[in-house]
Amino acid sequence: MTKQAIIERILNAINHLPEDKAEEISDFADFVAKRYDEQQLSEGIQHLTANSDSFGFLQEEEDLYSETDLKEVYNA
Repeated sequence: MTKQAIIERILNAINHLPEDKAEEISDFADFVAKRYDEQQLSEGIQHLTANSDSFGFLQEEEDLYSETDLKEVYNA
């Protein structure tokens, strides 16, 4: 089903509903749009973070401690 066909189907259904039920559909559409926007924003932030060199300095930093520094070794 195309997006235009879906829109027409929803408009037809809304036209047959009382005003309070049409408002419920409007509220739900707002909710879905907001959730989609938040998901897109979250994915964008994840993409920026994953491709960022902000923490690249940690890759170049030498290890301060090694296994020989351990006083006890736990083998769980």
